[in-house]
Amino acid sequence: MKVNVKRGLIGLAAVGVAALAGWYVWQNRPTTELPEGFASGNGRIEATEIDIAAKFGGRIASITVSEGDRVQVGDVLVQMDVVQLNAQKRQAEAQLRRAGIAVNTANAHVVQARAQERAAAAVVEQAQAVAEAAATHFVRSEHLLTTDTISQQAYDDDRARNLEAQAGLASAEAARAAAQAGISAAEAQVVDAKAAVDAARAAIDAIQASIDDATLVTPRSGRIQYLIAQEGEVVGPGGRILNLVDLGDVYMTFFLPTSQAGRVHVGSEARLVLDAAADRVIPASISFVADVAQFTPKTVETASEREKLMFRVRARLEPELLARYVDYVKIGLPGMAYVRLDPQMPWPGYLAQVVE
Repeated sequence: MKVNVKRGLIGLAAVGVAALAGWYVWQNRPTTELPEGFASGNGRIEATEIDIAAKFGGRIASITVSEGDRVQVGDVLVQMDVVQLNAQKRQAEAQLRRAGIAVNTANAHVVQARAQERAAAAVVEQAQAVAEAAATHFVRSEHLLTTDTISQQAYDDDRARNLEAQAGLASAEAARAAAQAGISAAEAQVVDAKAAVDAARAAIDAIQASIDDATLVTPRSGRIQYLIAQEGEVVGPGGRILNLVDLGDVYMTFFLPTSQAGRVHVGSEARLVLDAAADRVIPASISFVADVAQFTPKTVETASEREKLMFRVRARLEPELLARYVDYVKIGLPGMAYVRLDPQMPWPGYLAQVVE
């Protein structure tokens, strides 16, 4: 009988200890209920995505990266085929050389035309002297004829020589005018030849720009997410070839109701907890709050219906943290986003310790 009593007392003591331990564990359990001044929402890790596309249509000569590769700004990703462009460039360069020769030829024509104009000017001066002498002699002959000093035949001869000299002067002046027109024509040829040079150079620059555009480089540092086309394929203008994720701009998008979204502002402190790493709290900050509700009822007539309005919010991870853990960033991971509505409120214990 005493043995049974003793065993009963031991059993009661064990139950009491177990109850006490359970109470202690319950009192010190980690709570996930948010206190007043905080809000939370479901979301997924996202990042800025960039499609690398061909500016002009053509065949893909080579792709220098694979899915999952990390790339830096300026790294060559894709090389398009440029055989035809190189041929066009050589043709344009030949046209440039031909235009340069045309400029030299036109300049030579200008020099020649100016020389001809100077020669024509000299002929004009000579003809003018002859014409003046003939005119003076003819005037004298007219005076002598009135006094019967010279014969009519001599007068007629002087008159004919005067007319011939005047005609020679007119012809010389016409030749000089033609020479001056020749200078203008030659100078116009120079302008035209120089314009051809400029056009050839512009064609070369345009072709070279197309050749440069055929080498696709990464505009941002990030990771190759997936390939859309393969080497040897022909893509049209603007055809996408691969997709790049900017690992310097990673964020989680989630939604908050009106009462909470109205208290969130850009720069508010946030915390992210991913399903794949529930024991790690990632610091973040609010980078975007939509000014238009995403979910809107058909009619909004009461306060309770206004609470159904949900606003999109974006929590962005700090670039310094991303730089340290960039290899662990996985786009699409689900998780929870927590945002502090009241900056005076301390973070709950399970969200206070963040990854550094």
